[in-house]
Amino acid sequence: MKKTFVLILTLALLSTSAFAQSKKRNKKTEKPAKEQKTETSNRRVKNIIFLVGDGMGTAQVYASIVAKQDQSAFLRFPFSGFSRTYSNNKYTTDSGAGGSALMTGHKVNNSTIAQSPDGEIYPSFLKVAHDEMGKATGFVVSCNVLDATPSSTYAHVAERHMWDEISMQMALCDHDVMIGANINAFLPGNRKDGKSPLDTLEKRGYTIITDMQELIATKDKKYCALLSDDDAPGDAEKRDNWLVPSTVKAIETLSKDKDGFILMIEGSQIDWAGHNNDFPYMLKELNEFELVLNYVLNFAEQDGETLVVVTADHETGGLTLNDGNIDDGETSAPMFTTGSHTGVMVPVFSYGPGAELFSGVQQNTSFFDKFMSLLKK
Repeated sequence: MKKTFVLILTLALLSTSAFAQSKKRNKKTEKPAKEQKTETSNRRVKNIIFLVGDGMGTAQVYASIVAKQDQSAFLRFPFSGFSRTYSNNKYTTDSGAGGSALMTGHKVNNSTIAQSPDGEIYPSFLKVAHDEMGKATGFVVSCNVLDATPSSTYAHVAERHMWDEISMQMALCDHDVMIGANINAFLPGNRKDGKSPLDTLEKRGYTIITDMQELIATKDKKYCALLSDDDAPGDAEKRDNWLVPSTVKAIETLSKDKDGFILMIEGSQIDWAGHNNDFPYMLKELNEFELVLNYVLNFAEQDGETLVVVTADHETGGLTLNDGNIDDGETSAPMFTTGSHTGVMVPVFSYGPGAELFSGVQQNTSFFDKFMSLLKK
């Protein structure tokens, strides 16, 4: 099994290297993305894989499609639509409110995680699926596990940077698999409260993992993998594209649950590249995200009971694509209009049973109810 994951990681690295070094491909030798069946309503939804490209707008997606020269994983989805991202109190959402809306079905104020202005708790669809249906749950991110999107699946705080409170809530949540960065935030010497969430996790039966080889090798059903000391390294290549083998491992673990599973995966640093107005960095992050998409779609295709939905919490950078060369897979004149988030709609892609429900223009709060209705059919 270890060799299998090492091979997957190697393939990911080779793919990224080829992507960076060769913009020009022979289109005649490439096979078109496999067509997917679109009659999905009558099939059961046992598993949901929800992927969030943080900061990923339509321009980011199209830049990736151009770079892949029509071999993009985004083209494999039979249904697509848009999500409206404004928060409870702002035209342009932040990641706290954006992630909370996606996970809980409620608009909240910017900087808030999964609770109302009055402190009413909004559970995520992962928690509801675990508590009411016995689903295994987890998340995989390429950022700090305490960041806004992952924390929206398990925490409830008035301010998204309340790291001590969020980490203790994570230590007490029921996710089976948690993979991301920032072990230092869990160490007593680095905390104002002096507590050790890692001790709490271990007492609750979790294995603490600190590097990829440990993650690949574990056979445990419950684990928390913190793959870097601080936040995740910027640039997918510098962190060895960990989103890919982490996703493979998470699905391997969660799919053993007879009741099914819910997995949230975030391509976190698409957003960071947008904030930095760094187009090459953004393409590397999207390349990693596409590798994950292809793996997830292959799994769903073989499984037949897995719904895959992809969207973003918001767009970052106000990216526009002014020129390029389709034949060479090149966007030559990208321009960013801001270093912040924007208020535009973001794309939605879906595949599998119930996928047609996610087409059209929808609120970012609508995912919760759609997921719940499909899981209860």
